[in-house]
Amino acid sequence: MIHGVFGRPYVALEKYLDLEALEALDDEICLGLAEIPVDYTGGSHRSMQIMPASRTEDAHVDYGEIIAAMDPAAYATFRSLAHEPASLPDDPGAATFGEEREHALSRRQMLWLEARFGVYFPWKVYLEMIPNRTWEEKSSPDGKSFTRLAHTFFPRTLAFVKSLPFLHIGRCNLMGLASNDHGTVHRDGVPADKPEVDHFITFCPRGDKRLYLWDEEKLQKSPVTGRAYWFNDSDYHGVDADPFFRYSIRVDGVFRPDFLATLQTDLTAPAP
Repeated sequence: MIHGVFGRPYVALEKYLDLEALEALDDEICLGLAEIPVDYTGGSHRSMQIMPASRTEDAHVDYGEIIAAMDPAAYATFRSLAHEPASLPDDPGAATFGEEREHALSRRQMLWLEARFGVYFPWKVYLEMIPNRTWEEKSSPDGKSFTRLAHTFFPRTLAFVKSLPFLHIGRCNLMGLASNDHGTVHRDGVPADKPEVDHFITFCPRGDKRLYLWDEEKLQKSPVTGRAYWFNDSDYHGVDADPFFRYSIRVDGVFRPDFLATLQTDLTAPAP
């Protein structure tokens, strides 16, 4: 089932935010992406066991499974491509690799996994404007700041992000999909373990990223539309493929109490 937010599958935020700047931000973001190095993300959702049973084949080749099955020669190559090869164990064993896990992948490792083993990385443009080491710390501002790259190439985008109705911001990242790629269906938490919905805003300047929520009981999609929205990331969600590049920016933190109260009042009010 879809748990949603305040009794809705998701919260459309266009009426609550000033989005006039988004067209200009799109120009800045696209130019910035042409100037800077970016990483991949995704690629191990099946081995992380965060996909619904009905959609696991959508992950194609999963790097968690590939690394676990490497012979010594392949693992030696993989290890040599790390940021700090000596920090990796002599064999994969029970170690975990990848985003927000024990051993982060380097850009060279990701490209090699893709070229050598056909690993499918859904998001081939990934930029952390406020880096986080673990998922659990994404709403905390402690010891964090926007990167120098973000300040240099995305100043108007940062100004817009800072204007959003947060008490504080703990994470900000850009995720883009190459043409014809899909975002694998997954969830970022388990509803029973996380009854409170994490606060975040996703904005898509073009409004062309076809995000959807997935109901595993009914085996059906529920589209998320608009240029700014909030949803329960413990619900399964994915992105449909399209023949062009798409991206969005997600900002995590803690909402201002007045903003949260307005949403709750509007969305839970009885229908007239």
